[in-house]
Amino acid sequence: MNEKKLNTAVSLFVLVGMTVATALVTALKYGPADPQARILLLISAFGALMGVASTVSSANGYIVTFLFGLLDVSIYGALCLVNWKNGSSGLGNAVLHFLYFVPMQFIGFAQWRRQGHNKEGSVKARRLTAKQRWLATAVFLASSVIAYLIIARFDRSAATSFIKVAVVLDVLPLVCNLLGQMLMSTAYMEQWVFWIGVNIFSIIMWSVTLHNNPGSSYALVYVVKYSFYLLNAFNGLRNWMRLSRP
Repeated sequence: MNEKKLNTAVSLFVLVGMTVATALVTALKYGPADPQARILLLISAFGALMGVASTVSSANGYIVTFLFGLLDVSIYGALCLVNWKNGSSGLGNAVLHFLYFVPMQFIGFAQWRRQGHNKEGSVKARRLTAKQRWLATAVFLASSVIAYLIIARFDRSAATSFIKVAVVLDVLPLVCNLLGQMLMSTAYMEQWVFWIGVNIFSIIMWSVTLHNNPGSSYALVYVVKYSFYLLNAFNGLRNWMRLSRP
C-alpha cells in the first residue's frame, strides 16, 4: 500500500470509527440521564465530531482544519469549565481553550494561507532545526513547572497532597497544547510529538473523571474521542514527515 492509500485508509477509519463510536455512546447514555446531562451529552458529541474532522484535516495539511477546530475548541472549553465546577480537573484546559485556542484558529488560518500549499492541496510543511528542538524541549519543561505552580494555588482537589495529581493532569496536556498549536499554526512537523502527548494525557484525565463519576456521560465521549485522536496523531506524524521532507 502506497503512502496516499495508507493515509486515506487511516483517515477514513478515524472519521467513520469516531462517528460510529460517538453515536453509540450517545445512544447508550442518553436514555436514563437527566435533562441537563442530556444537553451536555449532545453538545459534547457534536464537538467531538467537529474535533475529529479538524484533526484529520490537520493530519493531511488541509486549511479547513481551522473551521472545524473553532467549533471543537469552543465546545470543549465550555465542558472543561463544567467539569471543574463539579469538583474535577479541567480549569487549566478551560482557560487554555477560551483564551488561547479560539484566537489561534484565526491566526493559524492566516499563517497557513501565507505559507502556501503544494500541488496536492496540503500546506507546505517544514521542520525545526536541532537547536530549535532543544529549545522546544526546554520551553516544555520550564512551562510545565510554572503552570503547575500557578494552577496548584487555585486547585480545590487533594489540597493537602504534596503532588496534586489532578493539577498534573491539567498541566501536561495544557503545555503540550500550547506548543502543539504554536507549531501547527506555523506548519512545523514537530507539532505531532506534542499532539501525541496531548492525546495520551487527555485520555488519562478523562478516564480518571469517569472513574470518579461513572455517570459523567460527556467524559466517556472524550475518552473515545482522544483514543481516535491518538491514532490520527501517529498518522499525522508519519504524513508530515513526508510533507516536510527536503
